[in-house]
Amino acid sequence: MIKYSLKCKKCLTEFDSWFSSSKEYDRLLKLKYLNCENCGSLNIQKSLMTPNLANTRKKNENSNAGKYLEIKKKLKSYQKFIKKNFEFVGENFAYEARSLHYNKKRDKSKKGIYGTASSEEVKELKDEGIETDMIPWIKDKEN
Repeated sequence: MIKYSLKCKKCLTEFDSWFSSSKEYDRLLKLKYLNCENCGSLNIQKSLMTPNLANTRKKNENSNAGKYLEIKKKLKSYQKFIKKNFEFVGENFAYEARSLHYNKKRDKSKKGIYGTASSEEVKELKDEGIETDMIPWIKDKEN
């Protein structure tokens, strides 16, 4: 089925009508079966119209938004766990990680650490055999 917006050339009335195909519209027009619903004129033409397509973009945006919120929620829960169970060392993460790793007399009951490090610093730590991971960090004040 196809829906056309039609216009009467005589009285300029616009109206919609459904057809089984564009060929069917052409056939009915040629047989003079299409007439204006207002004045009865047979002088009918198709008007410009936008196609009625399923809006898959909105569906994808909505599902992506849902996935984004789900991931954001999970990251927030990780952050909450980390803040509760680890010590924040800020920009000194690489230095503190090395200190803990190489200090053989370290107190094992002491909390682990978290902080900020560049990807280069993290690579260097891993090359030295110091176990570390990176996670995206969402700021608390972010909307």
